Amino acid sequence: MSGTRKSVRLFGENLHEGMHVCTFFRTSEERYRVLMPFIREGMEQGDRAFHIVNPSLRSEHSQRIAEAGIDAAPAEVEGQLKIIGWDEAPLRGGSFNQSAMLSLLPVLLNDGRTRGFPITRLIADMAWVLNDPGALDRLLEFECRVNDALPKAGDIVICAYDLDKFGAAIVIDALRTHPIVLIGGIVQHNPFYVPPEELLKEVNGREPAETGRPAIA
Repeated sequence: MSGTRKSVRLFGENLHEGMHVCTFFRTSEERYRVLMPFIREGMEQGDRAFHIVNPSLRSEHSQRIAEAGIDAAPAEVEGQLKIIGWDEAPLRGGSFNQSAMLSLLPVLLNDGRTRGFPITRLIADMAWVLNDPGALDRLLEFECRVNDALPKAGDIVICAYDLDKFGAAIVIDALRTHPIVLIGGIVQHNPFYVPPEELLKEVNGREPAETGRPAIA
């Protein structure tokens, strides 16, 4: 990667290399309004875009990208844009396997560099966890361990949470496991973030998570 490449920016804020970001939204319109500038900037800078989406919404996602002025079809052919469904990553094999996903994540990210792209900007719709009854209980530990699993090469991973699907307990866990948070188009260095080595100490003693009543942020 060239030492002169442009900074990675999200809503006007420079991101440090190798960032794990969480964002919250309530509607599809809000989600794309917040994330599309990040997607477009990456494509223009020659970075790779890797998106994990609801399989049933893959076509809609591609259409949204095209409507934003990004020529999605050739970008996919050339490998700069990769869109996969939940069933190809976190729910590969039909259920969530934390060890397998933590091993797969750096492979997916490093594959971009193998293909000649300086960094990968990965966006994951976290609603996949609701499709596996046992995954919700392991989400805190998984998000915590992602911080150690990311390659130290400048890749950016954004976990997108729908506030109408997740309750307050999950939102709090998301805040504790991401150094950067994006809320309402505002980027913040997260004061609630807890380093993995500290947070993992309490994981075994936690009660099972609940989706509960949607949180307000």
